[in-house]
Amino acid sequence: MKLVTFSSGKGERIGATLEGGTVVDLSAADPRFSSLSMVDLVARWSELGAHAASVASSAPAAAVVKESDVTLLAPIPRPVSMRDGYAFRQHVETARKNRGLGMIDEFDLFPVFYFTNHLAVVGPGELRVGRERLNRLDFELECFAVIGKEITNPTLEEADAAIFGYGVMNDWSARALQMDEMKLNLGPAKGKDFATGLGPWLVTKDELAPRIETSPKGNVLHARMTAHVNGLRLSDGNVDQMNWTFAEIVKRAADGVTLRPGEVIGSGTVGTGCLLELNGSKVTHDQWLVPGDVVTLEIEGMGTLTNTIVKDEAK
Repeated sequence: MKLVTFSSGKGERIGATLEGGTVVDLSAADPRFSSLSMVDLVARWSELGAHAASVASSAPAAAVVKESDVTLLAPIPRPVSMRDGYAFRQHVETARKNRGLGMIDEFDLFPVFYFTNHLAVVGPGELRVGRERLNRLDFELECFAVIGKEITNPTLEEADAAIFGYGVMNDWSARALQMDEMKLNLGPAKGKDFATGLGPWLVTKDELAPRIETSPKGNVLHARMTAHVNGLRLSDGNVDQMNWTFAEIVKRAADGVTLRPGEVIGSGTVGTGCLLELNGSKVTHDQWLVPGDVVTLEIEGMGTLTNTIVKDEAK
């Protein structure tokens, strides 16, 4: 299923998107969904998943709305937490080379991640930013996975089994802020905490089964990733280029720690997946995002996440 969270003038609702640009309002189709958030639905999927699929396939006309008549929000607007990985060697190696640095040996020893602001999630539509966040504003083309069951100290197989579904992620970055604060060797903070884009859908793992291949390192997801700015394609990669699989990242994250349903894990940036990397490689020339720019990220099977940059003086 392709799950969505949306607003239609009746508050925040959860639903499933269908072919033909329509959305089933699960809350309107069955009262048992009326008080649930997407995190609730993910946590109770073993109980409600089959019924949600049945409701979506046979919903009454009154519960089906045109996607154009609603506002799609991030599919999981308030994750329990949000970790972002660093899984694509091409991005890491190229970005370091562009700064005159060699590749770090530790990249191959264990997957790393940082925590970002899970209360600053945005979906499709406007990205309203202001002040220093507009100084070298950048996108980052990523995939995200959502945890669907509680796990602690999992094997790779258990880590994969705990993943509920996937979607498109944009790790928005204020590079001027980020470059200054990371001189302190602590990690990104104000350069990242203002927004992370998720959407348009949360796609359940079974929906993507034809794209998933098992491997000794965990499941590998084959899905092309592209990014366009104002209609011009700048980034092109594939989820299967992750040097650390989602299973390996989840296994590391849950080492000595309990992960719970509704936690989001980002893949990190695919090679060519941001202006910082592209500028350094002279593919683009000191190009950064400005108000009015339209950023479109797409992953095969997971939909298209489109945002327009808007300057917001209040921010």
